[in-house]
Amino acid sequence: MSAIKDILYVRFKVSDLQKQRQFLEDFGFAVEEANGLLLARGTDANRYIYIAEQADKAEFVSVGFEASAAADLEALAAKDDCPVEDNDLPGGGKIVRLTDPSGIQVEVVHGIQAAPALLAPSRNGLNAGENRSRLGQPVTYTDSDIIVKRLGHSVLFVNDFRETFDWYHERLGLIISDEIVTDNEGEEQTMGAFTRCNRGEEYVDHHTLFFIHAGKAEFNHAAFEVADWDTLMKGHFKLKKAGYEHAHGVGKHILGSQVFDYWKDQDGFMLEHFTDGDLFNESFGSHKRTPEDLFGAHWGPDGVPG
Repeated sequence: MSAIKDILYVRFKVSDLQKQRQFLEDFGFAVEEANGLLLARGTDANRYIYIAEQADKAEFVSVGFEASAAADLEALAAKDDCPVEDNDLPGGGKIVRLTDPSGIQVEVVHGIQAAPALLAPSRNGLNAGENRSRLGQPVTYTDSDIIVKRLGHSVLFVNDFRETFDWYHERLGLIISDEIVTDNEGEEQTMGAFTRCNRGEEYVDHHTLFFIHAGKAEFNHAAFEVADWDTLMKGHFKLKKAGYEHAHGVGKHILGSQVFDYWKDQDGFMLEHFTDGDLFNESFGSHKRTPEDLFGAHWGPDGVPG
């Protein structure tokens, strides 16, 4: 299999579509409704990075990825004996629907027509220690209510880490960045691993999916990139003022290095704003790290959101 280009979207069933639309707009998405669905996007050219439909029971539905080439969809379809179908969402393209070993639905798409990029918030130069790039100027901002840029990663509880990772590696080309291991009476055990896309020499996010060995299949969170620290903090205080549930942060992770801020929607699903994450290519390799690295922070609260 050729490597996937990136994670593209997460999909949910929610208890109240209009309340969810308000949360998504406050979180910093551009949101539209089409055929009973909420389609949320960021400032990048992807037509949607979050999808929701109303249902009696709120639940995580699927995670979507963008294939590198149309031939990859054909190869996936042949391997798992499933059809290549027309994608009925805006932008069209083709889609293959798979199920991973934990029962999580995985959708791989190709050929979705891009949308025009949207105006992203920005600021002029930063004066950081000796590296001073804003001289003779006050801080100025290009403002926008749409602060989300793109979907960066998702975290999933899975029944069995090794079986699950092997499945994603074989089909989607994911590779391990950091594997979290413990020493149990001299025997090494894996808690889970941060995995990333493999696009050779091209730099990608430190992690695209983090699999947690949990004996169950469950969504933990999805993380959406924002431009910078100022933008993240703008989003933090907007969500705080609106009265949403804050889950964890603000802080800076050790593994992945991103500045993080976690929030929960009306149904308890957790979404993260992040910025300034690590970028690696294939040459970074794979590494083993401790639970202390996972639960620690460069600064901010220790532990992980739950």
